[in-house]
Amino acid sequence: MAEEKRIVVDKDKCIGCGSCESIAEEYFKLGEDGKSEVIKKYDEKDKDLVKEAIDACPVEAITIE
Repeated sequence: MAEEKRIVVDKDKCIGCGSCESIAEEYFKLGEDGKSEVIKKYDEKDKDLVKEAIDACPVEAITIE
């Protein structure tokens, strides 16, 4: 069985700009600390949407592992 991919936000890099949330609000929200957090498990069918959010991050804080 293939290992499940997951979205990871590096809180040390995140500046809380909200671009990921504005693109993929079902996956990201700004948390209590003002930084992005993942709110949904990665689904391969949404890979283009998630990639768009990753690419929009100005500090490259989001990755898929």
